[in-house]
Amino acid sequence: MSFDLVLFGGTGDLAWRKLLPGLLQAHRHGTLPPGGRIIGVARDAMADEEYRALIGKRLADVEADKRPSEEEFARFAQLLHYQRMDLTQPADYALLRERLAERSAKVVVMYLATAPQLFTTACEQLGAAGLATPQTRVVLEKPLGHDLASNRAINAAVRRVFREEQIFRIDHYLGKPSVQNLLALRFGNALFEPWWRRETIASVEITIAEQLGVEQRGHFYDRTGALRDMVQNHALQLLCAIAMEPPINASADAIRDEKLKVLRSLTPWTPESLAQGVVRGQYGTGQVAGRQVAAYREEPGVAADSRTETFVALRTGISNWRWAGVPFYIRTGKRLASREGHIAIHLRPTPHAIYRTPLVCGANRLVIHLQPRDGLALHLFAAANEPRGGPPGAHSGEAPALTPVALDLDFDQRFGAERVGAYERLLLDAIDGRLNLFVRADEQEAAWQWVEPIMQSWAAQDARGEGPRPYAAGSWGPGAASALVARDGNTWVEEC
Repeated sequence: MSFDLVLFGGTGDLAWRKLLPGLLQAHRHGTLPPGGRIIGVARDAMADEEYRALIGKRLADVEADKRPSEEEFARFAQLLHYQRMDLTQPADYALLRERLAERSAKVVVMYLATAPQLFTTACEQLGAAGLATPQTRVVLEKPLGHDLASNRAINAAVRRVFREEQIFRIDHYLGKPSVQNLLALRFGNALFEPWWRRETIASVEITIAEQLGVEQRGHFYDRTGALRDMVQNHALQLLCAIAMEPPINASADAIRDEKLKVLRSLTPWTPESLAQGVVRGQYGTGQVAGRQVAAYREEPGVAADSRTETFVALRTGISNWRWAGVPFYIRTGKRLASREGHIAIHLRPTPHAIYRTPLVCGANRLVIHLQPRDGLALHLFAAANEPRGGPPGAHSGEAPALTPVALDLDFDQRFGAERVGAYERLLLDAIDGRLNLFVRADEQEAAWQWVEPIMQSWAAQDARGEGPRPYAAGSWGPGAASALVARDGNTWVEEC
């Protein structure tokens, strides 16, 4: 299938760190459809060969497993082309139309890896230039808006040009193999469904932790923060995958209908739950991986008096029959103790204890690992093999002691490390027209509606001079995050 992929922001950070390595991997794996062309778009003036040389130089700096050999890049580079454009100038869209008319590709994908404020302008100009044809698909990077109103405005503007089935709102977490395994775990196995409910599950923990700070993205991050950058999209999509009802089939709308029901069932915020159930923090100096790092306010591009959160922990619930009364905890942050992404399903204790169990909280839970490794571990109790002459009463009818054990499955070892990455999967799906792993407009709107009271509460705190809680870089965030779960008698996984 011939395709043209027009990469707006073709010289930007996202393009060379994620998008072009993903396309290179697809080319390496032989899954990129033949007859394709990748057109990088940016404001700089350069020829195709100059663009290829620039990308080749930048790809030499990516992770070793994604770095191409000279021969691999030479083959891939033949797909790369360049078009100088100012996205505010109609004449430049006419030039792009001429470039695309050089051949009749079956599919044209417009990937907007640009600042969100350019989405509306770019889509309107694509429509005015006659580039929004039935063969065109548009991919929108997050964040799609800054709040509910801006999200609605962007979606309305895009839908005036493109039909909903042509719009691919990307959340790269949905392309991760670990998230695909999460859906397969739930809906491909009969084992879990009977106990995937409040009668068996005591609580659910979603953690997305990063050791990195804001790196060179301080100017962007200081206007965004952890709530918009991670919770509103990635974390809530993971919550939906955990909590959704089984869809009637594997079609895009069947899956997205069920996710939407979860978002609309999230417990509404009240002044009391906002005060007790949300923690925001900002990292200070500290030791991370053995080296001293700067505080957030000392990062390039960050205001010296910034009140932007780099950490969020919250407690919520889902108001339906399956999940009523089960607390869901979400935690994400930068400059934390380790790079760790997991979902921990904590099971209720047995109704009557007949064994001697150790005082640990690490058993009776299922942990789905998302990063840095992809796998799952089922933590159980098993009978300890006590030798003869063991503790008094061991041979007088008393039940044996139990010890924690784990059934641990590493998907990278099982399936091999050379697996399809998130952006590789999503780019191939966009070219192929598969919407299953992309977010629908009503999902986004429901997510923004739910987080907006948190943003409003923080704005009121800022007005009173109450900023985010400080935490040391290299820690697990403010102490209030531990208190958040302790009020329910629970702990975070690493505290067990």
